[in-house]
Amino acid sequence: MMSEFKEFIAKGNVMDLAVGVIIGGAFGKIVDSLVNDVIMPPVGMILGGIDFSNMHLVIKAGADGARDFPTVAAAQEAGAVTLNYGNFINNAITFLILAFVIFQIVRAYNKMRSAMEKPKVEEEAAPAGPTQEELLTEIRDLLKKA
Repeated sequence: MMSEFKEFIAKGNVMDLAVGVIIGGAFGKIVDSLVNDVIMPPVGMILGGIDFSNMHLVIKAGADGARDFPTVAAAQEAGAVTLNYGNFINNAITFLILAFVIFQIVRAYNKMRSAMEKPKVEEEAAPAGPTQEELLTEIRDLLKKA
């Protein structure tokens, strides 16, 4: 069983998957930073200085009965239950950007792979041999001569 496990781990697909997961995790952090630090501040400014990460709806008031809090952290500190739709907006934008970038990478990979496969197909195309009718005609002619 241990040797089967070693063989499984040593396969290229498992190693490729491990590398992909690690790179994907690091890339996800870059996209998060792009969304939260570069894209959302100008969008918030255009919409009147809104900070999406602090947009929330108080579902249940805090311990002191307050329902209006400037930040999600302040609401949670006061014991209020909040619906943090601003975080959802940030995460949705992050997902869309990440999905678009991955789509572009896969698209480029597929174009490169198909470009590399076309020459192989042309090389493999051998000249067509004689048809069955031509072979039978040739055999008939040889039998007539004999």
